[in-house]
Amino acid sequence: MEKLARQAGEICLRRSERMDVSQLHFKGERDLVTDADREVEDFLVAAIQKEFPDHDILGEETGTTGSGGRYRWVIDPIDGTTSYYHAQPYYSISIAWQEMGETRSGLVYGPALGQMFTAVRGRGAWLNGEQPLRVSSTTKLINSVWATGFACLRAGRQPNNLMYLAKVLPHIRDLRRCGSAALDLAYVAAGKYDGFWEMDLNLYDIAAGALMVEEAGGLLSDMRGRAKWPEDGIVASTPALYGELIALLQEK
Repeated sequence: MEKLARQAGEICLRRSERMDVSQLHFKGERDLVTDADREVEDFLVAAIQKEFPDHDILGEETGTTGSGGRYRWVIDPIDGTTSYYHAQPYYSISIAWQEMGETRSGLVYGPALGQMFTAVRGRGAWLNGEQPLRVSSTTKLINSVWATGFACLRAGRQPNNLMYLAKVLPHIRDLRRCGSAALDLAYVAAGKYDGFWEMDLNLYDIAAGALMVEEAGGLLSDMRGRAKWPEDGIVASTPALYGELIALLQEK
């Protein structure tokens, strides 16, 4: 999986050197896709199908292929396309492998950052294959740094993330937004952020990163503290802060 991700990352880096508006397309009013997104996904799908022809694949750009079998790959070729197009390094390739709908292993790779986050269920999570990941030890919300995002499909959504942001911001130390939910989750797992929340995400955005948070000792749920996600958003954090953040999000 890591070798495949690095090869896909080379496509991203090569194309970023000659990125221009002719390679930019819209799937809706705000949802961007570049030729690099499509090339990376085509590369990953072809490689997986060659090695595992009986496995299903869910990709952001190509949708679902397969017949609903036991195994499935979940792919986001470039999570953070806006950052990628604007020559910012905070984008990632996300690959998860599932068995009967449960993510068994996952990878989030930041080609421009040289960061390869991996996780295997029941075995742990690592940065660049060596450094074990562990969520932060922060225990006070006022000392915490969180990340969030604003999905491109948010127009007209009620409630929206601006409402949640207004609830949370006075109670934390600071906030970050890098534009890649997969990378945000990996950073929570690595203790770089104390937590993350976002609405309107898809499984391919978070399948790999969510496993990393779990394996690094963090907690995950939807915005209401229920197990089901990402249909109603996602919250990921260190256990010490999770309950307080959920309570803030649910304040009337």
